[in-house]
Amino acid sequence: MKATRDAFGEAIAALGEKNPRIVVLDADLGKSTMTGAFMKRFPERHFELGIAESNMIGAAAGLALCGKIPFVTSFACFLIGRLETIRVAVAYNQTNVKMVGTHAGLGIGEDGPSQMGLEDLGALRSLPHVTLLQPGDAEETRQIVAWAAEHKGPVYIRLTRQKVPDVHSGGYQWKLGRLDPVFTPAGETEHFQASVLAGGGTLEGAIDAAKALEKKGFSVRVFNAPTIKPLDSTDVLDAARNSNRLVSVEDHSVVGGLGSAVAEVLAGAGLPAPLIRLGATRFGESGTGAELYSKYGLSSEHIQDACIRNIPQ
Repeated sequence: MKATRDAFGEAIAALGEKNPRIVVLDADLGKSTMTGAFMKRFPERHFELGIAESNMIGAAAGLALCGKIPFVTSFACFLIGRLETIRVAVAYNQTNVKMVGTHAGLGIGEDGPSQMGLEDLGALRSLPHVTLLQPGDAEETRQIVAWAAEHKGPVYIRLTRQKVPDVHSGGYQWKLGRLDPVFTPAGETEHFQASVLAGGGTLEGAIDAAKALEKKGFSVRVFNAPTIKPLDSTDVLDAARNSNRLVSVEDHSVVGGLGSAVAEVLAGAGLPAPLIRLGATRFGESGTGAELYSKYGLSSEHIQDACIRNIPQ
């Protein structure tokens, strides 16, 4: 069990050993974004820009144009606050910049609303050329970071502050765009009463909800959705056709993120599949991650209700 930001710190330090083109840029939050190991091993390839995120993004774009592979790191909310710079310097110019937003969502807890990135996916999803990724555990984080370093083009990786369970074994292979089945109730192989699409900090609650419902006789399947853009429409449509309803769960605004991407796929295909979207509908507040997930409708209990609402028991 490990925060995905911790797995990122380990992964980027290991990749730095193999690829001298990788550089890391921080904005006075290296201790929080977990880039300390990289800085100690490669001080000449680590750049501390201070509390100047726009400058950091611009510098990263310049480094990318010089042939480097820059990873810019900060809290998700602080990166997205520089959307105009990202729009022009990274997306419009298609520079090879990798943006890493940590402390995403309500799950960061007591730091409160000014620190919570709840709009980052929605804003960045509107920009052309930017791939949006949200790993579900440490293993997936390592694979996604390695892929991002090899991929040519802008990437945004969204990470948790809180620890998340390991849901993947050593044999797991992440694939861009694809949904990743992480729980299927025993005996069910074809049709389900609900399929849940979740990612990042909400994945644990989704799996717990499906297991609890299985004990009550309900068949609920859970997919990890590590790719927000591009989202594979075939996987989404297969899940919709094989389920009575879909439920999306995200530690993000209910507008613009995973749920919106799923709704767009369904609408584009003309498929009238029921979709219940769980996500934040207002700004966050201070409290423990568990308290906030419960208050904002992201807990296991809320997911269970969304899966079986109006179904006779």
